[in-house]
Amino acid sequence: MRIDIITALPKLLVSPFSDSILQRAINKRKVEVQVHDLREYGIGKHHQIDDYQFGGGAGMVMMIEPIHRCIEKLQQERSYDEVIYMTPDGERFNQKTANHLSLKKNILILCGHYKGVDQRVRDRFITREISIGDYVLSGGELAAAVVSDAIIRLLPGVLNDETSALTDSFQDNLLAPPVYTRPAEYEGDAVPDVLLSGDFKAIETWREDQAYERTKTLRPDLLEE
Repeated sequence: MRIDIITALPKLLVSPFSDSILQRAINKRKVEVQVHDLREYGIGKHHQIDDYQFGGGAGMVMMIEPIHRCIEKLQQERSYDEVIYMTPDGERFNQKTANHLSLKKNILILCGHYKGVDQRVRDRFITREISIGDYVLSGGELAAAVVSDAIIRLLPGVLNDETSALTDSFQDNLLAPPVYTRPAEYEGDAVPDVLLSGDFKAIETWREDQAYERTKTLRPDLLEE
């Protein structure tokens, strides 16, 4: 898989891809991530990428021309399965969407900034608009990193134990059950006996029951879905 990210602030995306699982996935060539500085496609000697919005109002708007130049250049090099715009008014990102996107070959992500992008960008180039929650960030860079992380960890060979991702919260619309590790007892607080029993069928049943009960208590809306 390849993920291209267009941003006005490329330095914000250095750290998320330089450590832990994402770095290992890149080093193992399970994914290629390229960050593109939108200002390289800006207008004039100052590489302008934003301007005042027509009709007045607070906040600058990202211009269509630099974005068009960048997307056009990238699309000349490869075909994209999805061109995603990170925006607070997009569809809510969830595990189902992450699973779907992890099956794609090439994904292009545009990070919004300032007051957003010229609507013509969304109308002409974007195939999917995604939000990571009902709140506003300073820009789409952190949201793009979140989406990329959720996708990349699902790719075959990225996690040491590939079954781990299949038991994460929100797979099958259930939260994950409680987990424990050593010591078996700590200051009088003991691990449930079933987990120490060696009875894997009983353990699996316990985990399924716990996942259901946690979901029912904490996120009953998932059971309704």
